[in-house]
Amino acid sequence: MSAEGRTPRLTARGLIDVVLDTGSFTSWDSPVPSPGPDVAEAYAEELRRARERSGEDESVLTGSGLIRGRRVAVIVSEFTFLAGSIGGAAADRITAAVLRATEERLPLLAGPASGGTRMQEGTPAFLSMVDITGAVRAHREAGLPYLVYLRHPTTGGVMASWGSLGHVTVAEPQALLGFLGPRVYEALYGREFPADVQTAEHLFETGLIDAVVPPEDLAGIVDRALSVLLAGPAGRPVAPSTVSVQPGIHTAWESILISRDLRRPDLRRLLAHGARDVLPLNGTGQGERDPGVLLALARFGEQPCIVLGHQRPRRPQEAGMGPASLREARRGMKLAEELGLPLLTVIDTAGADLSKEAEEGGLAGEIARSLYDLIGLASPSVSVLLGQGAGGGALALLPADSTIAAEHAWLSPLPPEGASAIVHRTVDRAAEMAEAQDVKIATLVARGVVDHVVDERPDAAEENRAFCERMAAAVEYELARVRELPADGRSARRSRKYRAALGQLRLRASRPASGCSER
Repeated sequence: MSAEGRTPRLTARGLIDVVLDTGSFTSWDSPVPSPGPDVAEAYAEELRRARERSGEDESVLTGSGLIRGRRVAVIVSEFTFLAGSIGGAAADRITAAVLRATEERLPLLAGPASGGTRMQEGTPAFLSMVDITGAVRAHREAGLPYLVYLRHPTTGGVMASWGSLGHVTVAEPQALLGFLGPRVYEALYGREFPADVQTAEHLFETGLIDAVVPPEDLAGIVDRALSVLLAGPAGRPVAPSTVSVQPGIHTAWESILISRDLRRPDLRRLLAHGARDVLPLNGTGQGERDPGVLLALARFGEQPCIVLGHQRPRRPQEAGMGPASLREARRGMKLAEELGLPLLTVIDTAGADLSKEAEEGGLAGEIARSLYDLIGLASPSVSVLLGQGAGGGALALLPADSTIAAEHAWLSPLPPEGASAIVHRTVDRAAEMAEAQDVKIATLVARGVVDHVVDERPDAAEENRAFCERMAAAVEYELARVRELPADGRSARRSRKYRAALGQLRLRASRPASGCSER
């Protein structure tokens, strides 16, 4: 990246002025003592010049202030002070600020811009990253939001500790971000580091960060995130009209055909028409990004939640949900648990990705782990059957305290054509198989799997916004209801729900059966 192409970078105080409400910043920093007699003369001179050049006494500033009227703690690097490097004094300042934010129950925004550990202080400074990480862990374990804004450049031990631990992580445009600084790489290996790998934009494309955001937009992103992450429990809303809706009388095959209409509202439209304060997240945070799942923070009415759901392919030939999608989904589950927020899962899939890559990526294992995590999830949860619900890809997001279904949604171990091919050696009996396999919502209601039905008048594709608004009202109601359920025994209650459905299936097992199981 050429110097000419770079955006001008803000100082620490410049960023504070842009992001925090005017005049609201209060410093938490005590003056750094002058270097003692044991500090090498050359290093003492470097410190003196760094203070003179930057106007700051260390490479980080800490304190608190307001963002859109909400008090937050902040830690911001000053890169002009010895490249934002972290020595003992800077590390102590960071750790103290994190601990104070935890004690005062404040969300924390970190804005690193650093070359990493301060080489002049060697291994002791290097080890301070452990202390900082421990403080961040305690902050997160207290259920408090930790937000990170990665600035140009952030590398080394800072990127490998407190720079990579955010619940939500966004970055400055064109920022250089990575573990090994390119200058170090070139010195060690005698060649340049590959271009455009360590850029904010590339990290977004690979699912390592959630967004690329200019400084002037950061306050809005933080405000939207905290509107969800810090929203307290609201009272239960008035029961929507859908609580009394009964399943329709359509055949299973009629509903399946309706659910496959490409005009049918998907998760994107549900969020657009029915939610607010929506903040999409991106990827697993571990170098994977799969379009099969959408992960976001959102509020339905006054009810905050973590949303994760199938992102229906825009074209039928696109691959379905792959293993990375479920790893991203499990990121959402962990966020819900850590922040004490309800989880909303949305099911709308014609089936998981059937490919060599999906098999090698461990799709079956990821479905199993998703089921395991959802059954034992510490947070209250709601699942929504929005449209198609085929195979393990659908089952992976189903277990919840309450399940809502659109009138023409369905759930099946395979698309009916696949079931017909297994049992009858032809796809021509798909409609018959759909009815025989009890895939429709009426049966799922009778078995206690579905708790709340949202009607379609007569087809969601014909009333896009109105349907999404009805579904959103049902989601708000169920989120509020499950939050009131006792936390003790959540996992056992979920297990009993599906065990009861299985028990009803066994009562019907005496009738003659044909065919064989999924294979």
